[in-house]
Amino acid sequence: MKDKLILLTICLTFLGGTIIGQPAKPAAPTAPVTPLTGLDNFKIPVNQKGAQIGKVLAVAGQKKMKVSIAKDTSGLFLISSKGVISLKKRAQLTSSTPAFRYGITLKINGVTKDFELVKDEFIKNAVVAHRGAWKNFDVSQNSLSSLKNAIALGCHSSEFDVWLSQDGVPVCNHDPSIGGKMVEQTTAAELVKVPLKNNDFVPTLEEYILTAKTQNKTLLFLEIKSSLVSQERTLELTEAVVKMVHDLKAQAWVSYISFNFGSLLRVMELDPAARTAYVSDDKTVKDVADAKMWSIDFNGKMYQADPTLIKQAHDRGLVVNVWTINDPEQMKLLLQQGVDVITTNEPEMLLEILKNSPPQ
Repeated sequence: MKDKLILLTICLTFLGGTIIGQPAKPAAPTAPVTPLTGLDNFKIPVNQKGAQIGKVLAVAGQKKMKVSIAKDTSGLFLISSKGVISLKKRAQLTSSTPAFRYGITLKINGVTKDFELVKDEFIKNAVVAHRGAWKNFDVSQNSLSSLKNAIALGCHSSEFDVWLSQDGVPVCNHDPSIGGKMVEQTTAAELVKVPLKNNDFVPTLEEYILTAKTQNKTLLFLEIKSSLVSQERTLELTEAVVKMVHDLKAQAWVSYISFNFGSLLRVMELDPAARTAYVSDDKTVKDVADAKMWSIDFNGKMYQADPTLIKQAHDRGLVVNVWTINDPEQMKLLLQQGVDVITTNEPEMLLEILKNSPPQ
């Protein structure tokens, strides 16, 4: 997430993607976006015979939908005429089922598309590791090692940040620059050579997602950064990110967060079932709910100023996240107030608090 210094710098230096001192350019009209074919859920419930999994989302511009299973190597699934995927009547997954990823190919109005369904053993605690788990390890933020540490600790999710390289490749880094190179002005080939701690290098988004997909316990909170060039480039990053998540069949793992409201709206245009959360402070709970987002992800000071935000969000069916909380007493208070997840640089501390907390 953006710390205050970076946010202030960007706000002072750029206004609506235009550098101060240059004449403002009118926003170019956005071209219509064609939604990617998808499902409304990819997680397979455990210990439920014949469990319903997800439904094929209507194909854009087509009133009728004809769907069938073109390939199912596991032989576990069936699909209804309305596009609802479920396990076969007597089939179920349990904790002892060795596989957790299941490929399936659907034929939708004559076009085939591959998906990956995932056994739902994802951790349900309240811990989101901010830029991975790095503070108490000798590793870099947003590195593959910090992700692996978050997974090993047993965090609900690992948050990380994504920019677009000069040549259009999404790469993982928090600040606009790394190793003396401006990310948006540097090719991906150069960026992935920038050394980090613990023999890591700057990872591409593809590397990060593929690492996460080796397990089904910890989710990803993918933050889309606002371009320092233009809003158009932010949307270019947004589209590249969503396409990559679909291409890698990683929808089950990924939720999207951003300080850029327009970016999240574009995510939902591309994938109406995507889980999105707004992290800035210039929108109300109602604004986020009216936009049909999944979650509010406001900073801790907003909840201190107005604790009713939590109830407002829950009443509208929104998940409540809060960032970035590193004080144990504040963690305890927020948990008592009913937040769903807490983003922290101290995941070990929060895990210990949860371990010692009485059951609700």
